[in-house]
Amino acid sequence: MIKVPADEMMDFLDEVFPQVRGEFAIDRLDDELLIMRLLVGERHLRPGGTISGPSIFALADVGAYVATMARIGKEALAVTTNCSIDFMRKPVAGRDLLVHARVLKLGKALCVVDCLMYSEGSDAPVARASLTYSIPPAR
Repeated sequence: MIKVPADEMMDFLDEVFPQVRGEFAIDRLDDELLIMRLLVGERHLRPGGTISGPSIFALADVGAYVATMARIGKEALAVTTNCSIDFMRKPVAGRDLLVHARVLKLGKALCVVDCLMYSEGSDAPVARASLTYSIPPAR
């Protein structure tokens, strides 16, 4: 069940991670799926004009964080404990990148999230990532 709606989640991200303010937007957040976008700009590109691997990883990581926080509440100290990412194809130039993040398992200590990244308007995934977040113990 979603505890933090999309607008509150964006405010929370701005508060705890001001260094990425304006980089991401939430298109959908519900019990089934998070769709979040990387607002692609010049700073996200690598030689050859494609989106860089670190930018794709950042979208997966922030997507998994948001999907986790939306379910457990605002817990700034949750951290990534594992990430495995497969880069499958070159992103489409000039388009935002979207992540479709699904929580596979939410426990007391860990949250496992599956992420598929797409170029906006494309049905073929650019990358797939599996991330695990460590949830701090209740205070």
